[in-house]
Amino acid sequence: MEQGNYSVAKGLGTTQMELGGYSVGLDIGTTKIVAIIGKENEYGKIEVLGIGKSKSLGVHRGVVNNITQTIKSIQQAVEEAEANSGLKISSVVVGIAGQHIRSLHHSDYITRADSEEVINEEDLDKLVNQVYKLVMLPGEEIIHVLPQEYKVDGQAEIKQPIGMYGGRLEANFHVVVGQVSSIKNVARCIKSAGLDLGNITLEPLASSDAVLSQEEKEAGVALIDIGGGTTDLAIFKDGIIRHTAVIPFGGGVITEDIKEGCSIIEKQAELLKMKFGSAWPGENKDNEIVSIPGLRGREPKEITLKNLSKIIHARVVEIIEQVYVEIKNYGHEEQKKKLIAGIVLTGGGSQLQHLKQLVEYITGMDTRIGYPNEHLAGDSDETVASPLYATAVGLLMNAVRNDVKGTSKREEQATTSNKLDQDKSKSANTSQNEEDDNKASRELKAAAHKMKERKSVFDKWSEKLKEFLDNAE
Repeated sequence: MEQGNYSVAKGLGTTQMELGGYSVGLDIGTTKIVAIIGKENEYGKIEVLGIGKSKSLGVHRGVVNNITQTIKSIQQAVEEAEANSGLKISSVVVGIAGQHIRSLHHSDYITRADSEEVINEEDLDKLVNQVYKLVMLPGEEIIHVLPQEYKVDGQAEIKQPIGMYGGRLEANFHVVVGQVSSIKNVARCIKSAGLDLGNITLEPLASSDAVLSQEEKEAGVALIDIGGGTTDLAIFKDGIIRHTAVIPFGGGVITEDIKEGCSIIEKQAELLKMKFGSAWPGENKDNEIVSIPGLRGREPKEITLKNLSKIIHARVVEIIEQVYVEIKNYGHEEQKKKLIAGIVLTGGGSQLQHLKQLVEYITGMDTRIGYPNEHLAGDSDETVASPLYATAVGLLMNAVRNDVKGTSKREEQATTSNKLDQDKSKSANTSQNEEDDNKASRELKAAAHKMKERKSVFDKWSEKLKEFLDNAE
């Protein structure tokens, strides 16, 4: 976010960025950190150029609690991704999660000075910026302001008001809020690892970009991303995000329970869960036993798979019930808010056997496992298409989108400035009457106005955060 003493590396990275046109997503999770490099191919799909993965040390339940260790883990993942792709990483898009994330609903309005003019993007930006000024609890900051639907002069249920006439522009917003300190810690880790922070995105939003189709978002769907430290929920209906929540339990607490229940070490508990774990105890016969080597010459331990799945089942039921409470809070039982597409499971925890059946049993909703492969190029590595990498792929898509926007803006600027130069030379060469001069100056003003770079609200927020962090130093 801020720049340290990495000017050489950064310069190198930037030139390559511009030449190669690639982008980077960085997923800082509780169990792993993934750096993924990719670019958009001619078919609009994401081509993965390199991927780096490291064990995440220093992150607990989605929140950084040890800066030094997190920096080391980020550097490790980045170096691996650079080695795999032969490219230099300079700027990254990072996901943010953790139990400090909460969401709220807010409605706001602006009164337009000239109702004879049609509503444009500037009016929408003005409305969104007004929401960003909301007073939050001490230590909290608004991460995303997501418009739901608009009202123009009392006319409700307008999805896109641009081009309409009206004096009063009103909207309902979904506001995502997080702790300033957590955001600053993430930014600090990125900076200290010698990288630039391109953008911050909420992790459930990134995952939803990677695994959900537009039809599902229209019909109504709940995305459950089961990570190591947290379970993220994002609910979509009519193509708009309606609800987000972060539950502070994930695959890590299941491993912890197995460790305690079977009196074995964590490493063994994790392997047991991955190889033999099941969320449905009825699937295992009583006589199925796994033998685990004892520590330092001790007798091996014998564990029945039935007991193992009972331990897992108890914890998984707890996680799903908490998620289901959030789905009910959204209002799933109301006819208008019904989630027709049901539930999509993703994240590392979704690979647990018979989880899909258990979720269907508890919620009574259709469930599928979400793979991030529909947005990836056909020749992509199979490992990347695993639910494990859903968030990382989503962050990469976000980074690609941002870069494409930035390039088109730069091109627009360049063409506008060329036009300006031409206009200048014309007006210098020909001495015309006053009327023509006035006309030329009017054109220049119009061109200059065009040239003002249109910034998305998020860019503005990123800038504010940059300033904030610079001052904090």
